[in-house]
Amino acid sequence: MSSLSLTAKAIRRGFLTIAATTVATGSVFSGSVIAEEAQAEKVERIAVTGSRIKRTDMETASPVSVIDASAIIASGATSIDDVLQKMTSSGGAMTNAAVNNGSGGNARVNLRGLGSNRTLVLVNGRRMIASGTGAASSVDLNTIPVSMIQRVEVLKDGASAVYGTDAIAGVVNVILKRDFDGLEMNVQTGMSGQGDAEETSLDFTVGNTFDKGNVVINAQYTKRGDASQADRDFSECPIAEGADGLYCAGSSYSEGGHIWGANGADLSGRGGEYHEFTDADRYNYSASSFLSTPMERLNLSMAGTYELSDSIMFFSEAMYSKRWSDQQMAPQPIWNSESWEYQPISAGGWMTDDLLPWVEDGELVDYGRRMVESGSRDFSQVVDTIRLVVGLEGEFDNGWTWDASYNKGKNDSVDTLANLHNIGSINDAVQAEEFDPFLQSSWMGDSIAPFVYTEVNAGGSELDIAALSLSGDIVDLPAGTMGFAAGYEFRKESAYFTPDSLTAQGLANDPRVEATSGEFDVNELYVELAIPLISDVMLLEQVDLSAAVRYFDYSTFGDDTTWKLGLTWRVFDDLMIRGGQSTAFRAPTVSELFGGKSPSFDQIVHPATDQTQAEVTVGGNPDLTPEEADITTLGLVYSPSFVEGLSLTVDYYDIAISNTITSVDSNYIANQCLDENGMKINEGTALCQSSNIEIDNTGRISFDNGLQNIGETNTSGFDINVAYTFEGLGLDWKAGLDTSILDTYEEYDQDGNVIDYKGYITGGVGAYAELKTNFNLTAAGDDWSATYEARYIDGMDSFACKDDPSDCYAPSVDSIVYHDISASYDINETVRLSGGVNNVLDEEPPYYSGNNDSNTDPYTYDVLGRYFFVRASVKF
Repeated sequence: MSSLSLTAKAIRRGFLTIAATTVATGSVFSGSVIAEEAQAEKVERIAVTGSRIKRTDMETASPVSVIDASAIIASGATSIDDVLQKMTSSGGAMTNAAVNNGSGGNARVNLRGLGSNRTLVLVNGRRMIASGTGAASSVDLNTIPVSMIQRVEVLKDGASAVYGTDAIAGVVNVILKRDFDGLEMNVQTGMSGQGDAEETSLDFTVGNTFDKGNVVINAQYTKRGDASQADRDFSECPIAEGADGLYCAGSSYSEGGHIWGANGADLSGRGGEYHEFTDADRYNYSASSFLSTPMERLNLSMAGTYELSDSIMFFSEAMYSKRWSDQQMAPQPIWNSESWEYQPISAGGWMTDDLLPWVEDGELVDYGRRMVESGSRDFSQVVDTIRLVVGLEGEFDNGWTWDASYNKGKNDSVDTLANLHNIGSINDAVQAEEFDPFLQSSWMGDSIAPFVYTEVNAGGSELDIAALSLSGDIVDLPAGTMGFAAGYEFRKESAYFTPDSLTAQGLANDPRVEATSGEFDVNELYVELAIPLISDVMLLEQVDLSAAVRYFDYSTFGDDTTWKLGLTWRVFDDLMIRGGQSTAFRAPTVSELFGGKSPSFDQIVHPATDQTQAEVTVGGNPDLTPEEADITTLGLVYSPSFVEGLSLTVDYYDIAISNTITSVDSNYIANQCLDENGMKINEGTALCQSSNIEIDNTGRISFDNGLQNIGETNTSGFDINVAYTFEGLGLDWKAGLDTSILDTYEEYDQDGNVIDYKGYITGGVGAYAELKTNFNLTAAGDDWSATYEARYIDGMDSFACKDDPSDCYAPSVDSIVYHDISASYDINETVRLSGGVNNVLDEEPPYYSGNNDSNTDPYTYDVLGRYFFVRASVKF
């Protein structure tokens, strides 16, 4: 057989393998675009995510899923996070449009539930700048224009030896359009079945290929409207659990003020007159909170190449994004950090008599209030991100290829928070007898206006990478040709966050927020080998070994190495077995090392208080050292020759992270360190000693939960993928089934106690379902196509109810299935119309005890309900 035929066979085999490992969440692999390119240039070597060695066969020892542009369009996604977060291999806490509290408008991907900072995001095989608000430490997917995407390759294996830090859970490599001729314009609009969360996207792409090179230019504008928690039955008020079941409750920091007296008084000023506080006085903070957050986004991008000579090409990439995003939460809850002495006028004092007879003259009281008079807390962000890559690539006479590149990224953000109150100045005014906090009119109009302000914070990050690489074939061996890749990289990262001056002083009622500033640099060397061991032997049709090693030297902690070994064993033409063993690492980021302390209000369930949020102080730690991981994968790929178009893969993964940089779940800390009466317990443990936990007279629990190298994180499981393409009834059919089974997910606290998250849904770190499955089926005719998709999430138990489920009204959630449909029709060769309905059955997200927000988990479940979208495309 000729070498050309062998190469073509290898390429076909590789694409079938990747089709089998595809993601089936509205993103079924469509190999047509890539396969056509491969067939057009059959002997051209292909770059595969997870390896720097270009090869003619896309099969490697590591599982790779591919999402192509047509699948993204069929899902109705206007941002790539809409697709990536629905992958069965994604989990945990992933910020998205439904995360109103603390998202900052960012969008992240989180493979294996191990955290977005353990998922490396690349663009065209090179690092993307960490972006978003503050001193960002992971990639905001809003910065990547979905209309420019050709495909997304997801490596579900560790790859630190190949790419460096962060590639523990896997790698998301976004491949942008590079060779594009003509003009394409798209407009898409959609809205929920409730008539809110409207979203419109406009984009155009123009490209031209000429004798010496090509250029592609793209622009995309997206505008997303909001939805309110008040407009859905499941989220219209915060749900509480009582002896008689669920009831609409809220915060004890209520309208009109809440007063706790030293002698047992418990008063509400709701309605203007003080009375004994009851549950009816609680404040419904959901009514003014977003269910889905609004955003505007502009993405501009360009890619180009130019042949300087027959063997040297100049290439460049440029991306710019600007984001305007908003979140809205209930009016600020305020409280006095020092008890106020009640001095009524009738007793010769200067304060209103309204608290009599419940509070005595001279009695110390604690005060909390919901500042409805000032309006909702309005968060907004303006974020600018720039990325520029320039370089040269070429080929020597011996066929070896090289490239030299410079990658520059810069991210700047300004975020504001309106309608805050300077409680420090208010307290000073009370002590000076100039502000009577118990007089309702004091909190209104001109009296409160001098104490209201808008917080303005600034942040940003910067990335510089200079890289050199060399790859090619070393020697012909009996089983094939040995390939290699080697290179050097210098990377420098810096980041900063400058809080508002009042916030930095702790005068905004919440604890003070400290600034963040720092940088580090690293020098790295790597080498990778692809070694053919055996070929053309019975049951050993082809056996290949891959090996990679990387040396790194950080300015912050020193040097070390990481390595990876992989083996592919093609038993016969239909069956391949693959496996890998590697070490990986994640260096602490600037924000993790140098992040200042700041408050976070985390959802908790604790018998000592009826408050559902704890005040948690988080922050960085300059003594952090890198995480280390041992990763094992083992799988098989089966493509039976007797069923054309069918492919099956099964992959096992085991990731063991030591020296984990993390903070412990807030519910876990509260319940480990306080008993049901609010008394400290387990004070001898490292966990409770470091937490500095307290509970005040109002029932507010507060503790420290900063980052530490606290132990281990272990997870393992299985990915099962089936892909089948066939013809029937005069149509082309494509079916995909993608399943992830979680076998273990364990973390260890400072004292070595295991925290098991498998099968649990939490109040802060997302969900860890034991089983997730996505299925889709596409039928296509000459000028139309239609797709049905189903997404299954297994039932889970509430982590907050782990110790005693009988104490919870809803200690678990049932499984849920989402159904989506979409279709497209080509009016002619130029115009295509498409549209779809997501969540066709209008499934509501489940309620569970210890929920995150909106009485559910917006990290995991769809909160908008049924959603419609239509799209028109014109291509010349």
